[in-house]
Amino acid sequence: MSNTGISGQRTALLAVAMIIFAAALNPARANGQRGGAPTDLEHAQQVQPAVEDGKKTSQEAKATPLMSKPLPDFPGKEVLMITVTYPPGGSDPVHKHNAHGFIYVLEGSIVMGVKGGKPVTLTPGQTFYEGPNDIHTVGRNASKTKPAKFLVFLLKDKDAPVLIPVE
Repeated sequence: MSNTGISGQRTALLAVAMIIFAAALNPARANGQRGGAPTDLEHAQQVQPAVEDGKKTSQEAKATPLMSKPLPDFPGKEVLMITVTYPPGGSDPVHKHNAHGFIYVLEGSIVMGVKGGKPVTLTPGQTFYEGPNDIHTVGRNASKTKPAKFLVFLLKDKDAPVLIPVE
């Protein structure tokens, strides 16, 4: 797909996504610029049960919500940021998000893949994208001896489930 025909609204959504993603990499500075307001973390903690429910069928993966923020300029949309930690040999079940998912590897090495694509091995600093129609067929730690951790940024419909298992 070429970026040439992207609409203005889609470009704006992607710009918002990148700003929020950058803030996630340095949350202390971002919170300091807002006067340390804890509302984003409190809101993310409210969605924690939904994240955990979706991850219960995963092979030991642990999801931790960092931030959830409604996007008033985009009615009905919100951003959710979580970290996922795979223990050695850990993995996710086949699932989808019905969201734009941006993944950034923080520690270790992970293997990611969507239906119709080739699985890729990612190391710290590398990224992966899942679209709202993608089925995430491969999500696992590449190591059997070391944990892996990654940041997930989801641009999704407000109050929509975080993760939908696919049989």
